[in-house]
Amino acid sequence: MKFASWNVNGLRACTKKGFPEVFREIDADIFAIQETKMQPDQLEDSHRFAGYEMYMHSAERKGYSGTLVYTRRRPLAVSYDIAGDDSKEGRVITMEFEDFWFVTAYVPNSKEGLARLPFRLEWEKHLREHLVKLDQTKPVIYTGDLNVAHEEIDLKNPDSNHFNAGFSDEERAAFTELLNAGFTDTFRYLHPQEVAYSWWSYRFRAREKNIGWRIDYFVVSDRLRDRLTDSGILSSVEGSDHCPVVLTIQD
Repeated sequence: MKFASWNVNGLRACTKKGFPEVFREIDADIFAIQETKMQPDQLEDSHRFAGYEMYMHSAERKGYSGTLVYTRRRPLAVSYDIAGDDSKEGRVITMEFEDFWFVTAYVPNSKEGLARLPFRLEWEKHLREHLVKLDQTKPVIYTGDLNVAHEEIDLKNPDSNHFNAGFSDEERAAFTELLNAGFTDTFRYLHPQEVAYSWWSYRFRAREKNIGWRIDYFVVSDRLRDRLTDSGILSSVEGSDHCPVVLTIQD
């Protein structure tokens, strides 16, 4: 079974830059989107694909945040947001399938000067509790823009970013805590020494110079490790400041 995830940084903008073609080429069974920046009444025919059901969760604030999942397999149940989060930012979609849970999230950015770090850490605590609770009933596949580079290998310039959003000690520790709760970073598990990035700033020609960060992930319950076939980062795919990430798991 093939999964994909992409922070499109505005679905309408990304659609004009080739999103439908990329979507079809990846040919995933479940495809998660973050940062849609749109409301359901703004969906167009170019956002719909034959053979897929669509589940959308928009932020109350227009043009901000938002998540969406396309799936070929009809879920048993779908829920939105997590307990303890009343921000109405459209950040989490949870789907129950016969033999696994699928969760996509757009984790809050801590912002310049770590101004939103306290909110971010509290939000992540609630998300971790959510994932651990799900994992008690069946394995979890968790994906999205997690807004953290976990290890120094996961960004180009670690030395100058220790106090910046996405690489603070607190954010990295929160991700470690999630992994210690029974979860696996699939890309790093399968590619322990590989340097690959999934996000590049629009400034300073960062993508051209490959000055990037790995902040988009597939994380799974530890007991799915033996079924992992591949976890990849499609760094050549443009259309957003992020690129898609993919995961293949044996059925």
